[in-house]
Amino acid sequence: RWVLSLECKGSRNFMSALRRAVEVDFKDKDKHKSQGLYVLTTGIPDQETHTVSAYVAEACGGFDLQLHVCLFSVTPGTDSTGIIPARYADPREAASALREIVQAAHGRFHWFGEAGIFESDDITSIVSEMEKAKNYSQKCAFLVESLKQRS
Repeated sequence: RWVLSLECKGSRNFMSALRRAVEVDFKDKDKHKSQGLYVLTTGIPDQETHTVSAYVAEACGGFDLQLHVCLFSVTPGTDSTGIIPARYADPREAASALREIVQAAHGRFHWFGEAGIFESDDITSIVSEMEKAKNYSQKCAFLVESLKQRS
């Protein structure tokens, strides 16, 4: 419920926000079997990707914490906040960096924009399951057909 009261503001100081979440807000982490942390962002973190990835791997490795990232690509010129990020990357570079960070945390990456979904680990997983089911179904149909021909 508390998340509904939050307002969008600040910078892309990813490390500061992540440290706060992991070191302060997860004080009772030992009482929970697993936890997830969702980062909603419109761009690349201020810090270098390898630095963030190393911290994330260490922070998430000590207990069952998964970091998931949702990247929302806004149409250029629509940012009304006036905040200029300390580090800029085009949407593809930002997606690549965030994907790397998520992989270090064994989380999931989702990238979407006004035009729809560009990439989603969940959708990729579902499509993979559907392909496996289709292949299994085809093998079963082939096996049934070969048994019919033997009779």
